Amino acid sequence: MSHRSARLAVHGRRLLVGRVRCGRPVAHVAAEAGIWRPAAHKWLRCWRQEGEAGL
Repeated sequence: MSHRSARLAVHGRRLLVGRVRCGRPVAHVAAEAGIWRPAAHKWLRCWRQEGEAGL
């Protein structure tokens, strides 16, 4: 679920996951998205545990 100050909506989270799955470093993808690396890891963890529903 997004909130007003969220940097990434579901579409952005999908892009983040896709870029990391293609072999890009999480830190680089997070920087490009304008989010902290721990936030990127959180979305990756949610995706790994729940799939699309986790995003």
